[in-house]
Amino acid sequence: MRHTRMVCGARLPYLGVMHLGDVLSLQAKSTRRAPAVSFEFFPPKTEAGWAPLFRTISEFTELAPSFVSVTYGAGGTTRDKTHALVLRIRRETPLEPVPHLTCVGHTRDDIRRILELYAVNGVETILALRGDPPTGAKFHSLGDFRHAADLVRFIRDEGARLGVHGGRGFCVGVAGFPEGHPETPNTLHQLDHLKAKVEAGADYIVTQLFFDNHAFHDWRERCNIAHICVPIIAGIMPIPSMQGLQRMADLAAGTRFPAALLRQLAQAGGDVRAVEDAGIEWAEQQCRDLAAHEVDGVHFYTLNKSDATKRVCRALECARA
Repeated sequence: MRHTRMVCGARLPYLGVMHLGDVLSLQAKSTRRAPAVSFEFFPPKTEAGWAPLFRTISEFTELAPSFVSVTYGAGGTTRDKTHALVLRIRRETPLEPVPHLTCVGHTRDDIRRILELYAVNGVETILALRGDPPTGAKFHSLGDFRHAADLVRFIRDEGARLGVHGGRGFCVGVAGFPEGHPETPNTLHQLDHLKAKVEAGADYIVTQLFFDNHAFHDWRERCNIAHICVPIIAGIMPIPSMQGLQRMADLAAGTRFPAALLRQLAQAGGDVRAVEDAGIEWAEQQCRDLAAHEVDGVHFYTLNKSDATKRVCRALECARA
């Protein structure tokens, strides 16, 4: 089920738009259990990058995602470009943009101004993250929000104040870590932190990327035991190259790379296309398994490229059918 948007002359914020939290909840409760599909983009680094990015976005539009998210650099370093991409997607496409918003490096006034900008432009959903500090900075010295749960609560309050959705407020997503968070080795505390974000008002969870579905299934069951009952969307990234694999290992610290995956990549040798095919095949297998286990949604980390993600989406569509 997808939200409808009334377009008659100028697009009016929220007119005819179904709250994304309701969309995801209805999909999660559907007897067909068709998982929601969503994509992540990041702002282009140069002016020359805008045209190819929007050509890619037009290709993703054909896949009818429930939403698309836009990343936010460490400490808000891509703030202006993130805003520009979010608003352009909102104005020029039928897609539902979901901007990332982080605690680190932001005051309450900073966040308030950003939320006002989004509210007046009809952006209805925020992905609230603690975020990473700029290189060399310390978390405790940056910003007015110590934890993501504090940001979630502030976004809900501000959304109500701004009259978003008739006072209901923004839909808020948060991050989940099926294989743990490197700064919180105690897995019980990790679930406590996640539950605090949900109790603060989070409507859904998007996970860190993972390659081990067994870890995801076990973590999702632990969430259920902890009475974390909002939709959980699984984060999937097709491995693009061996260099990309190394970069993932650095950025997503703690992510496990199963031996079977590493064996397939090793068998590909130095063949760039064979490595890409092996990564896509693994992601396809993940998606079929997730669909079989009635996952609420799949969020693709696209790296602003469409080919690999579209191939995996076709596999997911087959599994859903």
